[in-house]
This record gives sequence, C-alpha cells and structure tokens, in this order.
Amino acid sequence: MKPRLVLTACVLGLLAGCGGGQRQPPPWMRPAEKLRDENYHGGPVSMLTRYDADHDGTLTRQELIAGLKAEFAAHDVKHNGCLTDDQVDQINQDRVDADQSTATPLVDWNQDGCIDYTEFSAAPYSLFDQLDRNRDGKLTAQEMGQRPAAKSDDDADQPAEEPGRRGRRGGPPPQ
Repeated sequence: MKPRLVLTACVLGLLAGCGGGQRQPPPWMRPAEKLRDENYHGGPVSMLTRYDADHDGTLTRQELIAGLKAEFAAHDVKHNGCLTDDQVDQINQDRVDADQSTATPLVDWNQDGCIDYTEFSAAPYSLFDQLDRNRDGKLTAQEMGQRPAAKSDDDADQPAEEPGRRGRRGGPPPQ
C-alpha cells in the first residue's frame, strides 16, 4: 500500500510541476489588448449613408430612392430592368470587397433569372424602415447609431430642453 501512495504522490508532484507557469487569460479578457472595432467597414448603416446626397448627416427616403434608382440604372446596361448573372456576381464581389462581412448580396428571391429593381433595393429599404423608428421618413445620425454632426450656428436659436423634464433612462418625457 505504501509504494502506491508514494507513486501517487510522485505523479501528482510531477503533474503540478508541469503546469507551474501562470496561464494567460484569453485575448478578449486581457486589458492591454485593443478591442476589435466591429464597425470597421462601417457596419450595416454604411449601406445607407452613401445615399445621403447633400451630406448633411440625415438620410431622407427621397434621397434613398433617388440614389437606389440611379445606382440600378447605372448597372442596368441593357436598360431592360433586369441585371444579368454576370452583373450580379460583379456587384456582389464589389460589395464584399468594400464592406467585408457586412455586405448584403443581391439575391434573385423569386428565381426568375433576373434581379429587378425590387430585389436590388429590398435590403436598403428594409433597413431604412427598421431604423426610422419615429416614421418621419428620414434617418438622423442618432437613428443610425452614429455620433450627431457638430452643431451649427443655426442650432443656437433652438430652445433648450426644460431641466427635470426627462423620461426614464434620460430619454424624452413620456407623451
């Protein structure tokens, strides 16, 4: 019995000696590691911000429609309202090159062998509708989850919000 106890003690001592170095925490838990920017390529709203024609930081539905129609017309070289498979492949590759993992590929949802304007514009329209929570037909920088643009001199004339009149979590007061 005694030799077994000695052997067990030796094995445990040997195992303890092998793992004697301090273990590193995983990379995401190391305080010195720089956090990865999940919106490196602009995130999902980058699909929309490029249609802000006047570059004022607010995207209106009219700007989105005009931009999408112009973009579709530029790709529709045969002017038949239908993008070919080769065109779609090139557009999808360009989107992946530009947006990496946030790219939204074109898909022939009704499988008629043609990407028409409805299929071409479905994802941007859907995202616009999801982000336009107040349904005013425009997306502000705040609705798109971006920092608002710096205030201009015109904003100085706006009345300040009444102190103490805030709703839960610092939002506007309930109506």
